[in-house]
Amino acid sequence: MHAPTPFARSPKRVRAVALVVALVCLPASASNAQGAHRASGSLSSFRSDDDLLRYLKQLVEARKARAQKPQPPVPCTGAASTWDVTSASQRGATVTSASPATIQGRVTGVDGKALGDAQVIVSSLLLVAYTDSGGRYRIVVPAGKLEKSLTVTVTTRRVGFGPRSQALEIQRGDSARTDFTLCGGTMQLEQVVVSAADYASVPTAKAVDESVTNTQHAGVDEGGIVKLHGDHLVMLRRGRLFTVSIAGGALRPIASVDAFGPDIDPNGTWYDELLVYGDKVIVVGFSYERGGTEIGTFRIDGAGGLRYLATYQLHSNDYYSSRNYASRVVNGKLVFYTPTYLPRWDDDVRSLLPALRRWRGDTSEAARADFKGIAAPRRVYKPARPLDDDVDVALHTVTTCDLTAPELECVASVVVGPAARVFYVSPTSVYVWVSPWGNGPYARPSSSMIYRMPLDGGAPSAIAVSGTPVDQFSFLEDDAGVLHVLVRSEGEGDAMWMAHWARGSTALLDVPLESFGDGRRSAPSRSYLPVPTAQGQDLQNRFVGRHLLYGTGNGWGAPQTSARELYVVGLDDRRVSWIELPHAVDRIEPMGADAVVIGSSRTDLQFSGIRLSGLAKVVQRFTLPGASQGELRSHGFFYKPDGPESGVIGLPVRGEGRPGYRHLVDGSASVLFLHNASDRFDALGELAAFPTRDSRDDACRASCVDWYGNARPLFARGRVFALLGYELVEGAISDGRIREVARASYAPPVLRGAVRR
Repeated sequence: MHAPTPFARSPKRVRAVALVVALVCLPASASNAQGAHRASGSLSSFRSDDDLLRYLKQLVEARKARAQKPQPPVPCTGAASTWDVTSASQRGATVTSASPATIQGRVTGVDGKALGDAQVIVSSLLLVAYTDSGGRYRIVVPAGKLEKSLTVTVTTRRVGFGPRSQALEIQRGDSARTDFTLCGGTMQLEQVVVSAADYASVPTAKAVDESVTNTQHAGVDEGGIVKLHGDHLVMLRRGRLFTVSIAGGALRPIASVDAFGPDIDPNGTWYDELLVYGDKVIVVGFSYERGGTEIGTFRIDGAGGLRYLATYQLHSNDYYSSRNYASRVVNGKLVFYTPTYLPRWDDDVRSLLPALRRWRGDTSEAARADFKGIAAPRRVYKPARPLDDDVDVALHTVTTCDLTAPELECVASVVVGPAARVFYVSPTSVYVWVSPWGNGPYARPSSSMIYRMPLDGGAPSAIAVSGTPVDQFSFLEDDAGVLHVLVRSEGEGDAMWMAHWARGSTALLDVPLESFGDGRRSAPSRSYLPVPTAQGQDLQNRFVGRHLLYGTGNGWGAPQTSARELYVVGLDDRRVSWIELPHAVDRIEPMGADAVVIGSSRTDLQFSGIRLSGLAKVVQRFTLPGASQGELRSHGFFYKPDGPESGVIGLPVRGEGRPGYRHLVDGSASVLFLHNASDRFDALGELAAFPTRDSRDDACRASCVDWYGNARPLFARGRVFALLGYELVEGAISDGRIREVARASYAPPVLRGAVRR
């Protein structure tokens, strides 16, 4: 534990940090009279359909005109990419139907130095690789994806450097080489050094309801891959729904149905998130084939049987985020966020507006008339401040649906704003933080905005802010009516994988809810507390009680570090301390009133228990040799209290040195269980997977990559389970150990000859 020089006693340092923050992180108007905390009013909405459509068409036309003008040079020189494709015939090799193509190369900075741990993606084929210490990477494109010549875009990114892309045309047997040179130059806030002090005691954690989902807020259930309904576990995996009975102390598979309707072609569709409310099962997915969000509804009975009811389709673009979930259930309402990006080339803006239809099996043009608008013009809200022509724009849509109605009845609220976003759902509101793509040192500092969209249907309110949160865990709406947000000066929101690339200076923003108004006011400079910038990439952050914890880890890359720092910020005294850990910060989770930080140290997986009352410090550690996390999703972890200061931890694990992205294609080997008591972790043991056949033989027709994971620790009805792919394993804890007592496979029957994606 380190307690450096007090921040409050170093006026020179205060001025220096304040100057950097004012230039890089804070709104230009933050210090003027307009920045008073108190605000009033809400956003202005459109008066009519004509008013709304005219406005959207003007935005499109302005962007089309802008796209035709010569663009100023990017304020970074030296970035480049080179490529070459060698065919199999040129190499004298024989091409067969099983011949893959390879894409390989090297990533360097403009100084010629190799860039290790850069991410290289072929997103259209869902392929990803990371560079080694020499900057080298290699991607193998399976022959099955190359039935004909294919044009792909290879993109590389690394924290602190601008991204680069290169288009290639490849076919079976080709060997392509693509080298990238990336520009750097990230502005950083100087390290803020402040003192540690005794923190106020954290209130005793509330009793945990019967739930199998590791949610951010009690009462806000997030979409996931497994839920509990009575005596049945409901699972969503690889395009199918399953139920397993846990009644009577046994495990018994009950039902299996497609996660889509019998008249729906699931090709090009990802069925991602599962929710259960009453006797309804809701599956939320996105279809590239049909272009929009799909909501499937099913009936589950007391015996665990499943019956398909209907599918509904909603206008939207892809909602995927590697750090967030699109759907929630709050007080009996289905709530989800979806973006729709304003095009730069098409003035058919009516199709962008929120609309819903029940799927009736008709894909004709006439069937499009079935779409009914769910956001009247007066529920579509104008930007709080004028938008610039060079800013990508999105319709940020929050939809709520009544789950008690026989038919799905939904209504939407929309705010128009810059396209980059991070959203967070509290028990009362959805907060959408918007900023321009590439919100870096060259973006105007006052271009970000927080929109507060009440779940009771009230008009949204807003306040101008700076920087960008990393993900939903960067937010906390507390009981005192204050919104706390950890922001970085450079970020692009949490769409897709963008949360992994936030960078730049760091600050804690405190915004009283009464400050939200019509968006003309900015959060004043005193609302931002400059805090240390965690060195490294892939920031993890979490509010635990009245403390903010954050640090950097390995993310989707291979373990590259043996030590990192954890920063702890007290929300009440606004003081910062830091703790040196012998491992990366790959996961931060509440553990009752305290916290556990989990991370890799090259070959081993380590757990550090953090006591937050009094002086924040490490009070216990545990190392699992030769292991890494098997799941990176927040729901992959669960802590079940069994006393005021004790409980059981569950976490999926895998072999040593495993790059994080492998959780998309490899199942977790087992779920590790630890007991936490008296400032000590005791290993209870693992429940392991023993699959009888490869999951690739399950005749998968949709969602054949586990983007949301496939393993979970589960605590239900006083029992302990491990969900591992298609296996459900039960364990019993006695004499300080966990032992397997039952196992069931709910894998679907193999359908020979089925077409697989």
